[in-house]
Amino acid sequence: CVVGISLTMSPGQALQILKGVSSRLFFLHHEKAGLRYPKHHLWSPGKFAASIGFIQVDKACSYVRNQ
Repeated sequence: CVVGISLTMSPGQALQILKGVSSRLFFLHHEKAGLRYPKHHLWSPGKFAASIGFIQVDKACSYVRNQ
């Protein structure tokens, strides 16, 4: 996933929002998933983020799409 964030937001904050919102939407649309994940812990605690220059955005998007 390639995301643009504000310069005032840390990568950790951005990942927290992405994980939180995606997890909430997942459990809203897949109610039975709560049986497998009773504590609603969909994501592992680990994280990874990398920054790229603006010129490389198209290459990064292509790379992510082909994974």
